[in-house]
Amino acid sequence: MRHVLSLSLPEDMANDIKKSAKKRGFSSVSAYIKYLFGLDQDLISETELLKTVKDARSEYKKGKSVQADSISDFL
Repeated sequence: MRHVLSLSLPEDMANDIKKSAKKRGFSSVSAYIKYLFGLDQDLISETELLKTVKDARSEYKKGKSVQADSISDFL
């Protein structure tokens, strides 16, 4: 089932969105917005990012990190 969502935007912003959707090859503004929403869902939250950094710092201080000259050292 589809739901129609109406947005109130300034005219210049609405035009910019339409231009961006067309420029990027989307068939409609709706397809573009769905794509952007999907990207947003994949973003890590600030809280999760800070937790990851704190955990990494803790592991580094405990000597659990590995020093490598390149990424190939991990493979």
